[in-house]
Amino acid sequence: MRNSFAWLWPLIGFASLIALWQAVIVGFGVRPFIAPDPLTVGRAIWQYRWLLWDNLRPTAAEAIGGFCIGNSIGFLLATLFVHSQRIRSIYFPIVVLFNTIPIIALSPVLILIFGLTMTSKIAIAAIICMFPTLVNTLRGLESVSHSEMELMKILSATRREVFLRLRLPRSMPFVFTALKIAATSSVIGAIVSEWVGAERGIGMLIIQSTFDYRTELLYASIAASSALALSMFGLVTLLERYIVRWRAN
Repeated sequence: MRNSFAWLWPLIGFASLIALWQAVIVGFGVRPFIAPDPLTVGRAIWQYRWLLWDNLRPTAAEAIGGFCIGNSIGFLLATLFVHSQRIRSIYFPIVVLFNTIPIIALSPVLILIFGLTMTSKIAIAAIICMFPTLVNTLRGLESVSHSEMELMKILSATRREVFLRLRLPRSMPFVFTALKIAATSSVIGAIVSEWVGAERGIGMLIIQSTFDYRTELLYASIAASSALALSMFGLVTLLERYIVRWRAN
């Protein structure tokens, strides 16, 4: 019975956030050009729904592309590092160093290489996704105990069998934790890449509406980007429930 009403709690949290937003607007007398009230934003979402949809599609394509490529690279690197300590010692510090470069500083470099195309934006989103997946997957692959490894040796398991039957299942909770982070980070990466230069996209719409002082469109664009990130997060969560069935709820 308790689990059947679990979906109510997020709705209560969302409703309380909207109520707090309205209370701040009314209580502090915030001007509409600074922060519109929730009803105004709701009307703007409906009024500009086709404009938002036209700009949301390229952002979604960039985020999904970056999500798939970045997580694939992160998973492959983690698999390589767990099987070769020497390669890990050589290249893992380089990956960490590369991750320390602010993405807003790296974006112009990638745009110079790939141009103002979707490729550069996918690359930026992929870079943001890669490192969390690499670190979490590596930790998951190494989470097997010494006794489990000894048992696999006694059973004469090959390295491939150890990976597929022991390391990979053990790493799944860690992998999906990384995927949840990447689901939202990929949207951030796509939007940041559009800030540097784009003809379409939610990031471009945010910049344009800010400079035009169209605050209601700005907040509507932010809401659209949040809806995209939440949708991707929700899909990853559903996939986790389907694949990682042995994990306790």
